[in-house]
Amino acid sequence: MNNYAMNRRTFLGVVAGLALAYKGAKGARAAAPMPVIDTHIHLYDPFRPGGTPWPNPANKILYQTSLPARYRPIAEPLGIVGAIEVECSPLLEDNQWVLDVAEKDDIMVGTVGRLVPGTPEFRPNLERFHKNPLYRGIRYGLGRQSGKEFDRPEFVADLQALADADLVLDTANPSVTLLADVVHVSDRVPNLRVVIDHLPQMVPPTEPAARASYDASMKAFRDRPQIYVKVSEVLRNATATIPKGSDDTIRTDTEFYRPRLDEILDVFGIDRVLYGSDWPNGDQWLPVPIGFKIVQEYFMGKGQQAAEKYFWRNSVKCYKWIRRTASQPQA
Repeated sequence: MNNYAMNRRTFLGVVAGLALAYKGAKGARAAAPMPVIDTHIHLYDPFRPGGTPWPNPANKILYQTSLPARYRPIAEPLGIVGAIEVECSPLLEDNQWVLDVAEKDDIMVGTVGRLVPGTPEFRPNLERFHKNPLYRGIRYGLGRQSGKEFDRPEFVADLQALADADLVLDTANPSVTLLADVVHVSDRVPNLRVVIDHLPQMVPPTEPAARASYDASMKAFRDRPQIYVKVSEVLRNATATIPKGSDDTIRTDTEFYRPRLDEILDVFGIDRVLYGSDWPNGDQWLPVPIGFKIVQEYFMGKGQQAAEKYFWRNSVKCYKWIRRTASQPQA
């Protein structure tokens, strides 16, 4: 392990120190430089009746109950006062299950559900779930059909219905084709707010055709204020691949990540970047405080106003989430 990497054993020592400091402080929020809205967490309980389709039971890190009660002790010492859940289950009724869970804990300020545009069930289910003000949009995996969805008028019409409801489209796991499809979405439905999740994890391609497509998409994003990006899943290792179980190679120094973060900020600007922890999925690499420290150092280096936009102000514009406690900031 070099000076800039951290394994889980080292991390446990760091966490212990943070916990002692936290207990000695007057309060986590008082110690934090600003309130934080986490725009990307997952909620599920694999042990409830019927179980869950994800995660795999073989994944010991993820295969455990992941609810607000477990998230709070991780979030509060970092100044996180609100979170938005992004659905990880394809099961229709899990949209309702998450809404029910979120309503019981006021750290939850919104959920992003899972519906499939272009299907007969989309409109009635969108109307059904959107009656709950915590329902802030849907997540759909663009890039898997190479833009063929856009040949179907019903698909585009359903995205327009999403926009007309003032809701958001989150996109899963970036790729060259996904980024091109985000451009297609904004061409077809210009008033739809779109969020590109986890862009730091995508290493820009080197193959000429793929690079040309990537560059064209990034150029298009510059002038589309309705397209946001989550600076989430930042952690990676020096070879830009993250084999599961090899967390001792993951870099933890901010300077290692600065060039990629600079590139994203240059394209999207400070008004369209969002904080997301990807809890608990990100625990497969290193737990939340390590990644948080990197983005905190990076964005605080841009000044207080820029950091506030990243950590909470932009989330208000993008998701129009529901304020539930006095600790949650107002725009």
